[in-house]
Amino acid sequence: PLADRLRPTTLAEVVGQEHLVGPDGALTRILESRTLGSLILWGPPGTGKTTVARLLATATSLHFEQLSVVFSGLADLKKA
Repeated sequence: PLADRLRPTTLAEVVGQEHLVGPDGALTRILESRTLGSLILWGPPGTGKTTVARLLATATSLHFEQLSVVFSGLADLKKA
């Protein structure tokens, strides 16, 4: 799909939220330190939360499991 082809492939390609993903941004510094802890990404649909989470997981070679609060329950979370 077009959305997948246009989606950023690196954190540097993410537009906006410079305080998070810019050269001196919080997420950029986290990636440079190579220590990724737990994060909560909050915001309206379509703002790039899942994309940023996927980019962080890829950059740190961590497994990424996508769950939706709307469609998933506690059993799904425990399974993941």
